[in-house]
Amino acid sequence: MNSQIDKDLEKKLESMKSRLKEVESILSDPKAASSPGYPGFVKEHGRLKRVVDKYNQLKAVTKEKLDAEVVMETETDQEMIDLAREEVESLTAEERRLSEALLDAVLSGEEDEDRNVIMEIRAGTGGDEACLFAADLFRMYTKYAESRGWKSEVMSGNQTDLGGFKEVIVGISGNGAFGRLRFESGTHRVQRVPDTEASGRIHTSAATVAVLPEAEDIDLEIKQEDLRVDTYRSSGPGGQHANKTSSAVRITHEPTGTVVSCEDEKSQHKNKARAMRILRSRLYDSMKRKQDEERGQARRSQIGSGDRSEKIRTYNYPQSRVSDHRINLTLYELDGIMEGNLDKIIDALRDRHRQARVAALADSC
Repeated sequence: MNSQIDKDLEKKLESMKSRLKEVESILSDPKAASSPGYPGFVKEHGRLKRVVDKYNQLKAVTKEKLDAEVVMETETDQEMIDLAREEVESLTAEERRLSEALLDAVLSGEEDEDRNVIMEIRAGTGGDEACLFAADLFRMYTKYAESRGWKSEVMSGNQTDLGGFKEVIVGISGNGAFGRLRFESGTHRVQRVPDTEASGRIHTSAATVAVLPEAEDIDLEIKQEDLRVDTYRSSGPGGQHANKTSSAVRITHEPTGTVVSCEDEKSQHKNKARAMRILRSRLYDSMKRKQDEERGQARRSQIGSGDRSEKIRTYNYPQSRVSDHRINLTLYELDGIMEGNLDKIIDALRDRHRQARVAALADSC
């Protein structure tokens, strides 16, 4: 970081220290535990304390280093000078480590890194092949989740006769899920010869991915009078498996026109609960985007807008190539990536995002 950003970051950290004292004062009030905003203050306190503790550690190490440098400059005993020099080298390494950890804590704390994820995958252009590609992406992400010890849960799905998905919504829960998957939002393209193509001609198809941080009850208030809840019989296999009860649920948030449907469960109660989770996360994501636009900030910095119309990645099967167009990264490891080995791509995206956020700190302070 250059000196100007250091200065701005310090300003931001001092502001966080002041806010931590305010929150601690609020939580020390005996009446606080019974207030509706109490869980939010507890969560804010935890985030602020993690950052402020690292900041205080860094300041203490920097002071020790400065004291050792004074000894080097003023001491006449060579043995003492050598000891001070060793201490400066050791403290410089520790200062660098704490600076990086502090910066990570500041950046991650602002961006819902630890939240669970609601991921929506939809077939785009390409007919049946696009639906099959959507299913491939679904499998890729669920295998990635499994490799990290996260849990995946299909919340809603519209499967085709060929085994593809017109749409599938999956909940992914685990530590840091949103932080690692957030940059997967956008249009994913595939170039390959479909199984149904007799002439062997390569087709280009697409699927869109939206990654939403899963919202909690305390994140936003949804008034019951703003919701219209409709029930209907879910579609599916006929005969003895036909749904004879109205277990499927459609919820409309009338102020925004947001509509969510769930029909995978036989229980109307479970379908409604899933629909509410999806609705809450969509509204929360929309609220965050609006806030960032008002502040004049690009939410996903220079990596991308998160808009599903943005073409972010191409999967080329004939050349076993995967290209992420936002960071000009190309890997010839398609088979492994489709098996869920996404860390190389995700780590590169996170590194680029981190660099962009550091550069933007001066504007955000």
